Amino acid sequence: MSAVLPSQLRLATAGRRSLLNLGLMLSLSASPLFSSSSLAEDNARRSYQVPAGSLSAALTRFAGLAGVNLSVDPALVSGRDSAGLAGEYGVEEGFARLLQGSGLQLQPVGEQAYTLMPAPQGNSLQLAPTSILGTTDASQGEPYAGGQVARRGSQGLLGSRDFMETPFSMTTYTGETVKNLQARTLGDLVASDPSVRATNPAGGRFEQFSIRGLSLFNSDVAYNGLYGVLPTYTIDMEMADRVDILKGPTQLINGISPRGGVGGGINVVSKRATDKPITSVTGSYASDNQPGAAVDVGRRFGEDNQFGVRFNGVKQSGDTDWDHQSVDRQMAVLGLDFRGERLRLSTDIGHTERETDAPQERVQVAAAAPVPRASDVSRNYAQHWTKARTEDTFGAVNAEYDLNDSVMLYGGAGARKSNHDFLRHNVVVSNAAGDFAVSPRDFTRDENVRTANAGVRNWFQTGPVSHELNLAASYFYMDFENGGARYANGRSNLYDPVQTPKPNIPTRPDAKVYTENHFSGVALSDTLGFFDDRLLLTLGARWQRVEVDDWSNGVKGPTAYDEEKISPSGGILFKATDKLSLYANYMEGLSQGKIAPTSADNSDEIFPPFISRQVEIGAKYDAGALAVTAAVFRIKQPAYATDATTNDFGPNGKRENTGVELSVFGEPIKGVRLLGGVMYIDSKLTDTTNPAFDGNRAPATPEYNVNLGAEWDVPTVQGLTLTSRGIYSSSQYLDPSNTKEIDSWERFDVGARYAFKVDDKRITLRANVENVADKRYWSSAGASDDSEPGLTLATPRTYLVSATVDF
Repeated sequence: MSAVLPSQLRLATAGRRSLLNLGLMLSLSASPLFSSSSLAEDNARRSYQVPAGSLSAALTRFAGLAGVNLSVDPALVSGRDSAGLAGEYGVEEGFARLLQGSGLQLQPVGEQAYTLMPAPQGNSLQLAPTSILGTTDASQGEPYAGGQVARRGSQGLLGSRDFMETPFSMTTYTGETVKNLQARTLGDLVASDPSVRATNPAGGRFEQFSIRGLSLFNSDVAYNGLYGVLPTYTIDMEMADRVDILKGPTQLINGISPRGGVGGGINVVSKRATDKPITSVTGSYASDNQPGAAVDVGRRFGEDNQFGVRFNGVKQSGDTDWDHQSVDRQMAVLGLDFRGERLRLSTDIGHTERETDAPQERVQVAAAAPVPRASDVSRNYAQHWTKARTEDTFGAVNAEYDLNDSVMLYGGAGARKSNHDFLRHNVVVSNAAGDFAVSPRDFTRDENVRTANAGVRNWFQTGPVSHELNLAASYFYMDFENGGARYANGRSNLYDPVQTPKPNIPTRPDAKVYTENHFSGVALSDTLGFFDDRLLLTLGARWQRVEVDDWSNGVKGPTAYDEEKISPSGGILFKATDKLSLYANYMEGLSQGKIAPTSADNSDEIFPPFISRQVEIGAKYDAGALAVTAAVFRIKQPAYATDATTNDFGPNGKRENTGVELSVFGEPIKGVRLLGGVMYIDSKLTDTTNPAFDGNRAPATPEYNVNLGAEWDVPTVQGLTLTSRGIYSSSQYLDPSNTKEIDSWERFDVGARYAFKVDDKRITLRANVENVADKRYWSSAGASDDSEPGLTLATPRTYLVSATVDF
């Protein structure tokens, strides 16, 4: 059947022929990319994948895939967006999903023919009970049942996809989860994920994580798909609308990460103004004495609300629960956007400052010393004169343009300038009594980043096979300069800290090390859909080039390199039923070489790039109100270590992480929400420099991580919700010889929130207690790649209280 309007319909609408000629869907069959040999009945359910974007493009693509006619007055859809859809739908059900929140409704005008008209005032579109639950503004993403996790996540090269359409393990946390956890930093948020663990003290100079047992630095966290834009050391969560956590190497979809993280990737999605005005003010308090305030304001204006402005600002300062430690943080981020019929633009400009007095360091253990007792560490062992000062100014611009209804161009560019100033000392425990030398070091670091990407995405059909073809290029540049000085040693004790005088006369200056990184790449992928997209096959490859040059006191160093590689990747997903998806993937990538830590004698030495490989199979079950995902994976990459004898950091064989993940999220019972899971990892070392280590467990990699969070809406008190969360990690080794080990640990958090209205203002009170039992334990044995070895002390019991007023 032809996809042009029937003759009787054309005659009936002759007076509007000129308007229809400008319609979004006129004659899909005229395009070979969207030809169809047969049409489904209106009530037949099929699998569809329509990306988020302009409403006109979404409607046109859906109508072409469904093989129906749609005539539209362009004025009705101009400037409107759609969240897209992915899953099983009937024709009218799919149109209803795309139109939700638009104020428009579908009107049949003949067999397989439709038009749009404004929905009557006061009416809303109703979806069939089998449809996906929840709805939100297109810029925010559609939440899954319970609102803690979003259905769709950003996947760089592959665009935005529903988790049931994704051949990877991925979780996207919503802005609502950020608020309810009262997450101040990225580390506060990722504590909810069993595949992610923080490997640096919460009261330290910086945050660092591990995903699937492999290190991830803040530098490897993307901002709307761009690496290196966000602050290097700590990322404030008040700027985040969503946070995507993808497990496994991400080189195909995002390119080379600045610090070479291969266990997974994190992408922070910025906030955008919604059609509903936003005015939100929050007052907060964190123990011991950290009052704070935050403001969130968003407005849209212009014809069809084309222009948007969103501002978020935060100021919080005061003492923490650790002796003589205080934190002063401030953040301001302005987001602007434009959404036209085919063009979408956005820009974000931000500035953050953080000052921490007496930041905690990881506790290193000398070769002859036993693992110290964490339970006896009751005071801050950092000297009162230590400090960490960071200042970051950053910005990014992103654009999308629908060249036509099947081709989209996109691109982005970002930049950051950062200045960091630390006065710190190592903590290397030398004996069972907990003694350590105080070795002061003044450390400065200045960074400049420029990054960009550009690509084209094309949807088309070849016979019964659908295609989503992606071609993208990326570029990343960063230069940084490290400097500082060393001072005379003092003595202190982990259990009974001794305050030493503030250092003022350097014993020697550190060399000024200047480094330039250039990463570039070109990627090509195609997602082929078979059997009405029930089988999705993604094939792709990325050419990557890594260039690094460094100078020490103006003399070019010997570790410069320029290497390139083509890395193939692919994934396959089969929708066994409407609720069950089965998938497998192979990911490969080139990463920048490791950098020797400051504790090593070859500090700041940069090693050549390395290749990582992952194989993964998994299943995803969506019951509508509850989702369960499972994955089995194996990741291989080179291992590094600091030699106990020479104190030099360098390659040390290979490590292989084989593991199983199980995640659960949703609202299985009305008013009861679950979020959590479990991860098991068997991490082995092979081909090490000391053959006695072969077969040993890799350091800083627990065998089990378990998380489970629950929320309960108290039925007898409207607006009251009680929350709880349990976190567990099994024991970890501190060294590749597996002779030093930290115990397993568990942490319990509780909380409550109460939402109510006063006049037209919505007020939400939140209270959380982290580490209710106030247990002291080593939460991590350091970075899993040994780039920063040492023990991470758990955060003590912490009280968080806030009141939010939405005007």
